[in-house]
Amino acid sequence: MLFFSRSLRCAGAGFLSCILAVSISACTGGRTALFEDEAKPEWKEAEVLPPSWPTDGNLIPLYVSSGTSAQFFVDGRSLTLGNDGVVRFTVVIRAGGGAENVSYEGIRCETAERKLYAIGRGRGEWVSPRNSAWQRISDNTLNRHHAVLFKEFFCLPGSALPTRDEILRSLRGAAFLR
Repeated sequence: MLFFSRSLRCAGAGFLSCILAVSISACTGGRTALFEDEAKPEWKEAEVLPPSWPTDGNLIPLYVSSGTSAQFFVDGRSLTLGNDGVVRFTVVIRAGGGAENVSYEGIRCETAERKLYAIGRGRGEWVSPRNSAWQRISDNTLNRHHAVLFKEFFCLPGSALPTRDEILRSLRGAAFLR
């Protein structure tokens, strides 16, 4: 009789655990976090066309690191915040020897990714890149400017996406302080 009552208690506890788990699942509606809203709709990237070619008067200096001889600039006129949550901009990189690279890029704050939309060729011509896939932003020497833009200007930790004017003010203010 003792064996039977112990088995019954264990079975009852297991049954209670199952009911509790099902109840919690039903109450949360399948959410994975306590304060998570309804499921987000699938993200869709906006159609993008390259902007007009950057001019020196619209270039805002961007400090990347003391370890580089290249100069980095963001074209203020090209900076846009898309309805898809992507900050798009033209970046100009001038090497110490005089070479210049121009590209039109995007940074998606939600996923910490960057994308190359167009590469400048000559003076004023945009061409499509070979690889236009979204890539994770990494804070390394080669792509340091992406990390700086992401962390310090476009996607500030713990805050909402700034407006275009706030980003431009911040970029100009940082350039002024240097």
